[in-house]
Order: sequence, then C-alpha cells, then structure tokens
Amino acid sequence: MSLKAIAEYSDRIEAEMARLALGAQGIDAHIFDGGMAGLGLGFMTPARVMVLPEDAARARAVLEGLGEA
Repeated sequence: MSLKAIAEYSDRIEAEMARLALGAQGIDAHIFDGGMAGLGLGFMTPARVMVLPEDAARARAVLEGLGEA
C-alpha cells in the first residue's frame, strides 16, 4: 500500500487537526515524521499528512475548504 503526501506542517498539532478533519469526512489519513515536528524540528522535517492516492484529490479539497492546503 502506497500513500501520497497531501500537506506538510511544521507543528504536530496542526497535522493532527488536519488528520481529524479528514477522518470526519471518511478519509483515512496518517501522519509521517510527526515526532520531529513534535520536538520543535518541524522546520527541518515537517509532519506530512498522507492518504491513499485515490483519496488525495478529495483530501486536498477538504483541507482547502478549511483554508489549510
């Protein structure tokens, strides 16, 4: 199973909020590299929100609707 990055955040909490918003719309999302962002190193390695490729367009639309993408 491959995943596609749809958004990057320097803050782990923002990434979690995006993941929860996607989940509320029925889109399964995962956060990669959130540990680095949680340590304050998100400027070096941002937290990436990842979804299945077939969900990417809809997920971006959801985040754009929230003003996040």
